[in-house]
This record gives sequence, structure tokens and C-alpha cells, in this order.
Amino acid sequence: MEEDDGGDNGCNDDVEASGGRGPGASQSRSCTKVERNRTRNEAVLVGSLPGSPWDAVRSMSGHGRERGSSLSYSRRSLHGPSPDIHFGPKACMLRNPTTVMHIQDPASQRLTWSKPPLSVLVVKKIGDVRLLENFLQLCAFLIEEKHMIVLIEKSVLEDPLLENIESYSSIRKKLCTFREGYDDISNQIDLIICLGGDGTLLYASTLFQDSVPPVMAFHLGSLGFLTPFKFESFKTYVAQVIEGNAAVVLRSRLKVKVIKFQRNGDTEPSWPQFEHNGPQPLTCRSLETLEGNRTTMQIQVLNEVVVDRGPSSYLSNVDLFLDNRLITTVQGDGLIISTPTGSTAYAVAAGASMIHPNVPAILITPICPHSLSFRPIVVPAGVELTIRLSPDGKNTAWVSFDGRQRQEIRHGDSIKITTSCFPVPSVCCHDPVYDWFESLARCLHWNVRKRQGWLCDTELSRNSDDERA
Repeated sequence: MEEDDGGDNGCNDDVEASGGRGPGASQSRSCTKVERNRTRNEAVLVGSLPGSPWDAVRSMSGHGRERGSSLSYSRRSLHGPSPDIHFGPKACMLRNPTTVMHIQDPASQRLTWSKPPLSVLVVKKIGDVRLLENFLQLCAFLIEEKHMIVLIEKSVLEDPLLENIESYSSIRKKLCTFREGYDDISNQIDLIICLGGDGTLLYASTLFQDSVPPVMAFHLGSLGFLTPFKFESFKTYVAQVIEGNAAVVLRSRLKVKVIKFQRNGDTEPSWPQFEHNGPQPLTCRSLETLEGNRTTMQIQVLNEVVVDRGPSSYLSNVDLFLDNRLITTVQGDGLIISTPTGSTAYAVAAGASMIHPNVPAILITPICPHSLSFRPIVVPAGVELTIRLSPDGKNTAWVSFDGRQRQEIRHGDSIKITTSCFPVPSVCCHDPVYDWFESLARCLHWNVRKRQGWLCDTELSRNSDDERA
């Protein structure tokens, strides 16, 4: 392989891609938290090297170079063309050392493992009777045949619907559990498997506010736009992913920071209320005090951030800034800031275009704007958007993140949104391009219509005679 100028070249030859098991694979399991004296197994994206925006976090924090593996990265994409910065004989672009975004060929994004994965998080849609047998079959396969450590949510372990199944008792004692918002599992999971619809994958994304393990989603819900795998052949699919060399699509997320201003009489910021019994939720750890009267909360969003007028009958009136410059004032029912993944969700219902997940962009879509010329726009990934209530606004606004944690935004508060350095690596059934277009046709019936029938020779001759007459 030829070496690129000024950079290393891909993964070293000693990277392990085997899915075998060592003698210590069968370990004692705790019912509350997995304790392992080893570093987390790393999933490596072959071909997506620091030509993509996600590698900025590796260079800044040292991840991917000094974490127990001998991986090195190239500074340019080995497959996709990088934009030329020279224009004609004398003109060129001013070099920016912080530029990390290049064009990446989606077909080159392949997943492998630096070490064999040992732990898997199974996320199941709660309350769905149709998933019980599938859930037990998957857990038994991972534990008994693949000798992996399986984690599930505590509410899933105590599901009364599972208690009525006889085979569940033998599997239950081998499962490890965690509590959402309380137990930190960010460094304990090598692979995520989702059973359900698109909401299951969105929920799994909220469990990881930093680096996200590879996600494999099975279509067992209603829509299934983000879940390309069919459960009938789950053993074959899971074995292929564990062995490595699987296609993935990097679904970008939005890094959202909500800054709230504490007013006179406010005892605490108006964040969503949590239980005060027991340990402090992990979500509260993102709260920081700024200048004594401001608090902030950070969250990673996979689909969209929605700002709407809430229960008020007045139009929403918010100011939109891009890199601290006022772009426009939004008057209408609200505003949608979405990722390319979220472009096929709420945004497309509001009239926006559908964007492939590999396109580095942020989509801005107004909801029923008070101006016919206010159409959805696409801005480059990496810019910072700021949303504030307009000074002359008659009412407050409400914001939600992927349909969760809905809260009120008042005058003086602000919402800052930019592209996150931590995408969701979603495992593809075929490849990123085919899976996306297949989902468009299967779920949204994109350009599906009844074709016109062919005319027979006699009808053609009869029509031509009629035309001559």
C-alpha cells in the first residue's frame, strides 16, 4: 500500500480481526455491574481515517492511538477523493490546521475489531409480546454459543411478561443489568444489538453521550427505517459482525448545549425532574454553573432538535444565529434542526429534503412558517447554530431532543447546536447506499407507483389509423 504524504497508513498488520474466544471468556457475572480488569475492545473503522470529522476527537484526546492497540491512522481517505486546495497556477486556499473534513467513499467504510468483542448490550422494546421469543433466542445464542457477556436494562430483566416463559429462568441468572441514567456503561460495551423499531435505536443512542459502540438493529417494529436486519437469519448476521469486516454507516449526531438563566425567585434550573431517592442520575452530571446564575446541560441527539410554541396560541418567535451571526427570525409553529439521519423523520414531514447519512450537513427546517419564502436549508456540518427567543416574542418556547426531555425555554436562555464528534456507527446489512435506498422504498414508498401497461400491436395500428383519419 502506498504511503500518503505526511501521515501514517491505515491499520497495522497485527490488528486482530478474529472472532474467536480465549480461555477467560467465561467469567463471573455481577447482576448490577460488569467488572473486568481489561481495556475496552475497540471497534475500528477501516477506510474512514482522519479525512472524516469524527477523527478530530481522536487527535485531540489521544483516543485511537494510545489505548492498548497498535493502530495508526492515515491523514487522508484511501478511497474517497480529497478536495484540491490549489486553483489554477497561482491561487490556493489558506491552510487551516483544524480542517479535518474530507470526502469519504461510503463503500469503503468497513468495520473490524482490534480485539475480539466480549460484551454486548441487548436493547429490547419493552411491553411488546412479539419480541419475547426473539429476545430469548438471541440471548441464549450470545451466551451459550458465542460465550459473550450480555447486558440488559434492569426493567427488561424484571419484565413480568418474561417471567411467564419457562426457558427464561435458566437465562436470567446469566444476564447482567444496568439502570438507565445511573450506571455508567460507556466503557463496558463492545457491541449493541437492538430488537424493535427505530425508537429502539434512538434510545440506545441516548445511553452513550460520548463514544458509541457499533449498533446492529433488527427490524421488529412498525417502521424500521433504521433497522435493516431481518431476525430470521440473526445467527448468521451476528456471527459475521462478531468476526469483523462488516459495512457501517456513520450516523452523525448533534451536540446540543442548553444554557438557562436563573431568575430571581428560581431555586433551581427548570430541568426535567429526576428521582431524588438513591444515587444521582448521570444526566445531572452534565449540569455546570456558569457565572453564578447560568446553568448548562449537554446532550447528544441522533435525529433532531425541535423548538416549538408549546401550548401557546401565539406564533413562535425565535432568533437563529449561525456562528454568532443573526441569520433570520423564525415566525411560525417552530423550527427543526436535524441530522441527515433525522431528515427522513420529522423534517421530511415538514417539507424538507431527504439527505443520505454520509453527507456531512445540518438541516434547518421551519414548521409552518409565517412566510412562503422560508424554505428548508442545508448548512455545512461543524457550524454552530444558536437559538434564542426574540426580544419582542410574546410567549416562551419549548424544546425536545429526539422526542425526549421536553422543557421550556424562556427569555435569556439559549440553545447551541453543532455536529458532534461522536457518531453512531450503524452496521449495514448490505452497504450504506443500498440499505438507504431500500429503506426509502420499503418504509416511505419513495417513487413507488403503478407503471403504465404496454400497448399491443393491434392497438398501436388502430391508434395510428385513427390519427391518419
